[in-house]
Amino acid sequence: MSTVRARLASLPAVRRLLLIPLLALSTICLAACSSSSGSSDSTGSSGSTGSSGSTGSSGSTGTAAQSGTGGAPAVANATNLQVAPVISAGTPPAPTALVTKDLVVGTGATATSSSTVEVQYVGANYADGKVFDSSWSRGQAATFPLNGVIPGFAQGIVGMKVGGRRVIVIPSSLGYGAAGSPPAVAPNENLVFVVDLVAVQ
Repeated sequence: MSTVRARLASLPAVRRLLLIPLLALSTICLAACSSSSGSSDSTGSSGSTGSSGSTGSSGSTGTAAQSGTGGAPAVANATNLQVAPVISAGTPPAPTALVTKDLVVGTGATATSSSTVEVQYVGANYADGKVFDSSWSRGQAATFPLNGVIPGFAQGIVGMKVGGRRVIVIPSSLGYGAAGSPPAVAPNENLVFVVDLVAVQ
């Protein structure tokens, strides 16, 4: 298991989005097979979908307007899809539900929960805007199925149209939860992604 974790830690954070659920599932299976104590170590906590269905295809989600919570942080280069967006620090307190905001509304095919998407993205910590992963820095878009990533990332993309750019604020409960994804994502870290939807399969 330590070898798997070491290899996982060497991958870009968003690629770990696909592998974390598999690692959690294997951990649960090993625990269930090796012990009958039923300790249920809650490694699957990031699987809760909380505010599913609250992500509309334009504007912010209905859950974003909760009193006393911050919203989507400011984004430089917000509407220029030819350059990487720059995410500012969020305003505390961080939202406790998924927040989406369209910076550019696309006109192409719409992403669904079962889509495989090609995206350009920047991922940052909500608290300080520090980037932990970026397809822009690798010089190419990333492709993955939405049913294989953390719930908040998938829910935030559902409803987007190709050609669009969206800010997605993910509370830790819909991200990596109490475990985090070291070293890139700390435990209970709230995340911000700015995602450009390039293609839908």
